[in-house]
Amino acid sequence: MPKISADTLWELAAAEAQSRESGGGEEEDGGGAVLSDRTVFLMGSKAGGKTSILLRCLDRDEAAKPTLALEYTFGRRARGHNTPKDIAHLWELGGGISLSDLVQIPITPLNIRSLSVILVLDLSKPNALWGTMERLLQTAQTQVEKASSQAQRAGRPRSGAKHQASVHTAARVLPKDYPDRELVNPFPVPLLVIGSKYDIFQEFDSEKRKVVSKTLRFVAHNYAASLIFTSIKSESLMSKTKSFFSHLAFGLDRGKSVSCDSTKPLIIPAGSDSLSQIGPPPTSDVVISSLHARNPLDLWKKVYELAFPPESTSKNTELKDPARDPQYREPQIDAMRAQKDQELEQYKKNAAKSWKGLELES
Repeated sequence: MPKISADTLWELAAAEAQSRESGGGEEEDGGGAVLSDRTVFLMGSKAGGKTSILLRCLDRDEAAKPTLALEYTFGRRARGHNTPKDIAHLWELGGGISLSDLVQIPITPLNIRSLSVILVLDLSKPNALWGTMERLLQTAQTQVEKASSQAQRAGRPRSGAKHQASVHTAARVLPKDYPDRELVNPFPVPLLVIGSKYDIFQEFDSEKRKVVSKTLRFVAHNYAASLIFTSIKSESLMSKTKSFFSHLAFGLDRGKSVSCDSTKPLIIPAGSDSLSQIGPPPTSDVVISSLHARNPLDLWKKVYELAFPPESTSKNTELKDPARDPQYREPQIDAMRAQKDQELEQYKKNAAKSWKGLELES
């Protein structure tokens, strides 16, 4: 493979940034002249099927295992014969919202210009859906903005004026004809929302499905994100999901399928929906003006939580320390850990007494 100079790499980075800003994300088959190197960060509901979906999108015939904290893998795609392969760096956050602080590892100033985010939400647990979605999106957005700011401050002293396009804010600039362009609040990097376990969700009452579907349509449109409902038990849905994934990971065409019918799996590429098509929040017994919402997103949250009250604090509290998670229980190790914890506490007490004694003597 021919050696690529540092200047050429920066030119490619600038071209990539401009391409992503324009909303295309596509690259030309330059016979190996262009090398794609992207990062995709997956997060979402605990045990929501993120790993299973990722393995299927990568065509890997492996049994999915629970994700411990944060895991990394990569995907490669050959664009043509005897040409460099496109590479996608893939990070997956486990534990739902409990380990959301780890977003600082996969979201950095170095990859912010080639980053995309996938949010996987478990449709079979609608009561936990909004809380998970809100917490993870807020945490990720904060880190993206922080990383973008750091990239701007750091700059590239040796890049010169012609490379300034590669150092810019992560804020996305939507096309002028984007629906409701002045009313939405785009997520700073490309975002895909996946509703998982549709096979279970489709058995829900039609009114409940309508509330979840309309709400996720609004949220996705508000963030200028794509939205798709899927199930690993459906080859057709997984094929469409893979197209969306490959669009983010390798810049491939995501297909032209669109479905906004709440009685069917939603398939809505970014820019294919509008507030007029989505309509108002699905309320029946409550007057919207009585909810005292701060903004449209807050209004949809209040309406959604009337239909699906969030889980109680005791149930929703997630453990920060995996050693205390019941699913990793090991009786012998746990007993030894408890003994050592007691010994540590006793040591701290004895040390405190010793310091008090020294203070009195002095």
